[in-house]
Amino acid sequence: MSPDLKLATVYVMPLGGRDTDAVIAALERNKKFLRGEIAHRVNLKFAPDIRFRVDERFDEAERIEKLLQTPAVQRDLAPDSDDE
Repeated sequence: MSPDLKLATVYVMPLGGRDTDAVIAALERNKKFLRGEIAHRVNLKFAPDIRFRVDERFDEAERIEKLLQTPAVQRDLAPDSDDE
């Protein structure tokens, strides 16, 4: 939500992560209906305008996980035998 509560960004990721463009397009086509539903359910003076974005956090988490599994990082994470 924006600080003035007039804009809401909705991050979406379809199941399986496929057809994101089609899902975003469908949500955009039905934005008026969704905004109306929000207006009925949320007690705000104005219903916020909605924008839809693809949630890329899963891709970023996968990238970090792959980095953590690299031999260089594993070597750095391994306990030192000199400390014993």
